[in-house]
Amino acid sequence: MDALELLSQRRSSRAAELTEPGPEGAVLQRILEVAIRVPDHGKLGPWRLLVLQGADRAWAGARLADRFRALNPDASDALVTLEAERFLRAPVVVAVVHRPILSEKIPAWEQQLSAGAVCQNLLLAAHALGFAGQWLTGWSAYDGPFLEALGFAPEDRLAGWIYLGTPEREPTPRARPALEEVLLTLPKGKGDSGSR
Repeated sequence: MDALELLSQRRSSRAAELTEPGPEGAVLQRILEVAIRVPDHGKLGPWRLLVLQGADRAWAGARLADRFRALNPDASDALVTLEAERFLRAPVVVAVVHRPILSEKIPAWEQQLSAGAVCQNLLLAAHALGFAGQWLTGWSAYDGPFLEALGFAPEDRLAGWIYLGTPEREPTPRARPALEEVLLTLPKGKGDSGSR
């Protein structure tokens, strides 16, 4: 598959429909290496990756369930169990962490965009190697105490949980906007490129 075909064919698979095998070893290493090949103004590297696989997924899920119970003391056991099993939905879960770097030249927004590009590269690299993924956030992405329990610094922000594995079935195509619906043009009389 050539590069443009690969880009045009990538679709997300639901995390709950990702199964073994997941990427591991040298294949996972390659996906992670490709993930960080993103635009990065000032070469700051304002992102980090935390890979959850094997028993690490259950450990993180237990911390998530504890935090959920603390926030929702009246929650049913079924809801707490749902949180405890959240990271077990796929063989590999990669947390893409935006770690801002103080810079007079590089705005925080550009650093955040770079972290978002890491998420997209993870999905593309996995797709190129025959796997599938889904980029999710959810309440846990914004809960400081939970993220700190995973070792994140107080200033860190979660750009996304990237779930990776083998899809149980081909993902359903979804409607995409037509190019003419999202393509902007200059106001009339401005930038008339046809006059030169």
